[in-house]
Amino acid sequence: MFAIVAFSFPLFAADDWPDFRGPGQNGHAGDAELPSSWSESENVKWKTEMPLLGLSSPIVSDNQIWLTTATVEGNDLYALCVDATTGEIIANEKLFHSDDPQSMGNGAKDNSYATPSAVIEPGRVYVHYGNVGTTCLDTVTREVLWKRDDLKCWHYRGASSSPVLFENLLILTFDGADLQYLVALDKQTGKTVWKTDRSAAWNDEHIDKQMVKDGDWRKAHSTPLIVSIDGKPVMCSTGAKAAYGYDPRTGKELWRVEHEAYSASPRPVYHDGSFIIVTGFSKGAEMMSVKSGGEGVVTDTHVNWKIDKSFPKYSSPIVVDDLIYFAMDDSFLVCLDAKTGEMVWKGRAGGKYRACPILADGKLYFFSLEGKTTVIEPGREFKVLATNSLATDAPLDDPRRGPGFMASPAVVGNAMILRTRHHLYRIESE
Repeated sequence: MFAIVAFSFPLFAADDWPDFRGPGQNGHAGDAELPSSWSESENVKWKTEMPLLGLSSPIVSDNQIWLTTATVEGNDLYALCVDATTGEIIANEKLFHSDDPQSMGNGAKDNSYATPSAVIEPGRVYVHYGNVGTTCLDTVTREVLWKRDDLKCWHYRGASSSPVLFENLLILTFDGADLQYLVALDKQTGKTVWKTDRSAAWNDEHIDKQMVKDGDWRKAHSTPLIVSIDGKPVMCSTGAKAAYGYDPRTGKELWRVEHEAYSASPRPVYHDGSFIIVTGFSKGAEMMSVKSGGEGVVTDTHVNWKIDKSFPKYSSPIVVDDLIYFAMDDSFLVCLDAKTGEMVWKGRAGGKYRACPILADGKLYFFSLEGKTTVIEPGREFKVLATNSLATDAPLDDPRRGPGFMASPAVVGNAMILRTRHHLYRIESE
């Protein structure tokens, strides 16, 4: 019998959302009674314009909402603290400056210089900007407790992986074009506890050796998931060419499943002893279920099932009972049987998807780039309960002009905190 426990966090209040996928790192919001309908004029407790440009998801603790933002060109990077009750911005702290930010090329349309989400625990918030730096702030005084700016890689299309808290560690992922590694910092001091390089063999000699080609083939954007399996912590992390199981306490690689894809974005989810992962892009990209365990390369022994069609490339899936739900990149929501990988249903919802779904009070919420939220009833039939929209317009000359939901939502009590490209909302029944 397998047990799943989120080791990563201390005990949190019902109004806390400490990780971009919630207290369990899985998008589950418990019995929160969220409104069934909202718009710009209905069930909006407050709406606050966000300065500059950031795509990080809101995280919440002790009535504080923390996000990151940055200048569009990436020279200055900030942490924002918003009062969850009033929507007032109570802190806008400039934490890093870069004279020569890494170019994101054509990745700039889907990314920003403030995309990794923060992670929080009572009294401390940890913010991360990839190669530019990572820092820990006191949530009461906003004092910087420590900073690191020496952990480097060439992100090529921008940093995306979010930090993860586990026991006394802050774990960071650097899957760049030149370097690929995970590193754990002592969360009290910021000092390195362990660092583990990715072990995949690239075998990309047949590819054009220009760095721009190699950049995509060696890169990933995914955030690790840590669970307890039979009383032991296991961290699953998806990189280019392989997905890995690690001991989060030591960084030791436990097992590896090899694949042919790159630029994986979805965070793994867990079901009954197995991790559900998406390997990324390329003709060999797949979604698969991997039984945790074994040693070394377990590709031929521990893959329960895999599919090469109808899976998400950006938005992470969510598991409810024995079913997996996810939004494909364009138009469709999909339900799979978690044990077999067989499709249960595929339903058209419209829109494009990057944000992760949530489960609250027995309902699933999916958030599109167009600012539309589709609410469905979990089960073996596709049943839409409601659709709701928020405005996504901005002046044509606004460099922040863009889509609605790229950030994933947070849940606070019976409210949702939603970040669009331009604003932060508290959605709650009046």
